[in-house]
Amino acid sequence: MSESTLAVRDWDGLTIPAPGTYTLDAAHTRVGFVVKHMMVSKVRGHFGEYEATITIAENPLESSVTANIKTGSVDTGQEMRDNHLRTGDFFETEKFPAMSFTSTGISGHKGDTFTVAGELTIKDVTRPVELTVELEGTALSPYGQQVFGFTATTEIDREDFGLNYNQALETGGVLVGKKVKIEIEGEAVRA
Repeated sequence: MSESTLAVRDWDGLTIPAPGTYTLDAAHTRVGFVVKHMMVSKVRGHFGEYEATITIAENPLESSVTANIKTGSVDTGQEMRDNHLRTGDFFETEKFPAMSFTSTGISGHKGDTFTVAGELTIKDVTRPVELTVELEGTALSPYGQQVFGFTATTEIDREDFGLNYNQALETGGVLVGKKVKIEIEGEAVRA
């Protein structure tokens, strides 16, 4: 098999994707989040429209990613809540139609788990975040495409990004938790 069709390579005891540029496969990717509701349960949601470019470098620790997520594509399974999330109380989607992430470096790995540092921009606020990225596997698809799967997670304080809306509860606490767990399950295809 030639170098150009090689889907995988060995590196530091791992089987990793071949160097190149990859994009997310929307049919096999979920960009989701989890936040506490009324201090007693969790609301899960996702964004249906997004794009990302992942560049796997010859030295994997020099790889990079850029991503844009359409804020108006938020979906929690409840139309009234989704419409509220699109307002100025939260994403203000008319003024800020997308949020973005740009990696700034990879600080290392333990096994198949990497720490990816970057800058997350929501509305007009940019803050540093670290993603824990687990390489799920890499292969050549039946259609001859080089693909790899991954899971990426982090937790942010939504108020750090100007998402301050809340409502006090009579029983104590607040309607919406401050901490938001971001969960991305992705499959990337070589462009």
